[in-house]
Amino acid sequence: MSIYVGNVPFTAEKEDIQELFAYYGEVARVSLPLDRDTGRKRGFAFVDMVKEVDEQSAIDDLQDVEWMGRAIRVRKAEPRGGGASDRPRRGERSTPTGERRSSDDPENGAQG
Repeated sequence: MSIYVGNVPFTAEKEDIQELFAYYGEVARVSLPLDRDTGRKRGFAFVDMVKEVDEQSAIDDLQDVEWMGRAIRVRKAEPRGGGASDRPRRGERSTPTGERRSSDDPENGAQG
């Protein structure tokens, strides 16, 4: 199980997040994703803890707690693609029938 931490301050570093969660038990991993275009932090993190019971304690205690000036949101992380697959990807658009086509698809009217 992974923990999703939302509304993370942009000034927070991995070490800050690890320190916050270490109060609840041993932290196995902290991931602080960066925007692929700008290289800036995206404002959320993922935390994996060694024991699942420690993860649940952290989720229960840290939900909507103010940390570093922001009210963080803490919950069980959803598997990747849980709902995101319903949205078109960058460069895609839906047809009237709901079919998705890439903007560089020849059938989509793109010239190339």
